[in-house]
Amino acid sequence: MKGGKLMAIRLNEDKEIVKTIKEGLERTGGYCPCRLEKNQDTKCMCKEFREQVKDPNFEGYCHCLLYYKSN
Repeated sequence: MKGGKLMAIRLNEDKEIVKTIKEGLERTGGYCPCRLEKNQDTKCMCKEFREQVKDPNFEGYCHCLLYYKSN
């Protein structure tokens, strides 16, 4: 909790999206199934979303829609 704000990260409420993405993660060895490159930046939870999480003003889904960050 920073500056009185509570941040939360949760799975998408759409169970079909979660199922599809988790199946993709299993097929790719944990790399974002939405990305072509397989490197540390695309390993779930991807670098893009980790950076977005650090932004206190960001609220929204990660690139593949698996996670949602709320403030």
